[in-house]
Amino acid sequence: MSARAAGREEEPAGGSFDDGSWEATEDAPHTVTSPESMPPERTAEAALRPRRLEEFVGQQVVRDQLSLVLDAAAARGRAPEHMLLSGPPGLGKTTLAMIIAAELSAPLRITSGPAIQHAGDLAAILSSLDEGEVLFIDEIHRLARPAEEMLYIAMEDFRVDVVVGKGVGATSIPLDLPPFTVVGATTRAGLLPAPLRDRFGFIGHLDFYGAEELREVVRRSAVRLEVELEDRAAIEIASRSRGTPRIANRLLRRVRDWAQVRGSGALDLGAAKEALRVYEVDDRGLDRLDRAVLSALCGRFAGGPVGLSTLAVAVGEETETVETMIEPYLVREGFLLRTPRGRAAAPAAWEHLGLEPPAGAEGTPPMLGRF
Repeated sequence: MSARAAGREEEPAGGSFDDGSWEATEDAPHTVTSPESMPPERTAEAALRPRRLEEFVGQQVVRDQLSLVLDAAAARGRAPEHMLLSGPPGLGKTTLAMIIAAELSAPLRITSGPAIQHAGDLAAILSSLDEGEVLFIDEIHRLARPAEEMLYIAMEDFRVDVVVGKGVGATSIPLDLPPFTVVGATTRAGLLPAPLRDRFGFIGHLDFYGAEELREVVRRSAVRLEVELEDRAAIEIASRSRGTPRIANRLLRRVRDWAQVRGSGALDLGAAKEALRVYEVDDRGLDRLDRAVLSALCGRFAGGPVGLSTLAVAVGEETETVETMIEPYLVREGFLLRTPRGRAAAPAAWEHLGLEPPAGAEGTPPMLGRF
């Protein structure tokens, strides 16, 4: 793989950036509430990204910490320490990497862990970096082991050993690198090896957004899309966005589409509700797949517990799809329980579906079980 294939250089103030889970595949189910970014929508996403730290909504703790790190580095006239950003997809890790480069007035090189399969791929990227450049590695926990070991030395000593030749005639040539900053992003921080994690001077974790923060995200995006958004519509979209800015922006674009094609063009509360009804996103942010899982769990299996593979077959999806795309939000919102015996419906699931839990159902409080 060439350096061009493994990494590409972009200006920090623009361009289309792949802000999403590199683990998402083209054939994976993709709904309007999926936190992953798919290729067709990345250009639209790029137009809505904030360009500076003061424009970034939410993540107040991480923003304050980043501001301090960047200001201190600027005062010293040196490249800042390497930075690691972790958190679920769709919360703005790539956007923050883009902002870091913009704040440093430095170019941004973008690549991903899966794109770097060999140490030579990484060596080609590192050897072409300029002084002060920012290297962004998305899904950094998926780096190949040889590339990972090379990155250790590059981050700590700003040096890379290039192997020339093969077999007994192979020679290692040390190559000094100019100071640069690695910004890593991961959706699974627990898979990051400790030696690599220890080489990051700053580690920031991005949390899910609150309703007010998402409301502000939607309002700012509406300004960039040059559409007038009623405040009640912004609240409605934010409340169904599952705490994720990417989903909020996607829902905003779908409401805009509905208003232009089937409505009066105004993005008011009525347009928001009708558009989200068409796309099957209910008032708790659950989509068709989410409700299918809950309906199967409550209707076919009396609330469980039931095995994951059995539940996946019941809704016609792959086990991995249910576990990685559907379960996390249902568990976080208290609809689904993971028990030693399998998945079980929580009381909130029965209530949301308008059903009455049977006596003794898993996860049902004793007083509910007697009804």
